[in-house]
Amino acid sequence: MQLRLKIGYTAATRIQHTIIYIFLTGASVIFLFPLFWMVSTSLKTVEEISAYPIVWWPKKLQWVNYPSALRLRPFDIYLKNTMIIVTLSALGDVIACSFVAYGFARLRFPGRDALFVLLLSTMMLPGIVRLIPLFVLFQRMGWIDTFLPLIVPNWFGTPFFIFLLRQYFMTIPEDLADAARIDGASEFGIWWRIMLPLSGPVLAVILIFSFQANWNDFLGPLIYLNSTAKKTLALGLYEMRNLPYEEQNFHLMMAASTLMVLPVITIFALFQRYFIQGVTLTGIKG
Repeated sequence: MQLRLKIGYTAATRIQHTIIYIFLTGASVIFLFPLFWMVSTSLKTVEEISAYPIVWWPKKLQWVNYPSALRLRPFDIYLKNTMIIVTLSALGDVIACSFVAYGFARLRFPGRDALFVLLLSTMMLPGIVRLIPLFVLFQRMGWIDTFLPLIVPNWFGTPFFIFLLRQYFMTIPEDLADAARIDGASEFGIWWRIMLPLSGPVLAVILIFSFQANWNDFLGPLIYLNSTAKKTLALGLYEMRNLPYEEQNFHLMMAASTLMVLPVITIFALFQRYFIQGVTLTGIKG
């Protein structure tokens, strides 16, 4: 009887796993197809793009499309601007969010929990609601057509990142901080010398999210940046799209898009282990 139950359970489990694998495979194909089509189109000729029936993969790979795409716009300037924004924004997210999260996780003061709930409530506020007030504020401060509106807000903390770090800090044994206090360490020293070095996985998550958000950001640069010397890669791709139809080269547009996607994929591939570990260990303690 037990053998029959075991065999039946094993068969049911295999069927269940098979269904899950089929579903995941189908979902993967759906999500990966646009990426495949972008790469495929970037390596085609103009004739292959407009051919019917559809040419799924070019007969001869046109690698020349990539340098040709980079010559259409000053992408070297756009890349430099994007890297400045991404680097300083990610640095601000790590420092500011970890500093605030440490206060919520380890310091005891009146109204701490209420302030944390208020902080979390801001995550439910749509970004579009803050768009006009922020633009008016930055305009009066003389920050339009500068990188400051895209960088400075990150140095005041991002609610989601603060939440992640606070949850992670609460999983670190408090005995470590107590021992450091006995040795004469200040709260700043505990945050800098103990909490940050032990928070590598969740900091990797924040760096990946911050990099991706700022690298792909289109609305912010579109609103705040006007001159060509200040534009980012996202705006450069948009300018290629706005060319007259007879001047649009879709294979070059896809080549430029592929080059823009590569850094995001590379960063995630390099830090995937830390990303998964950070998300897993963050937990829901609190």
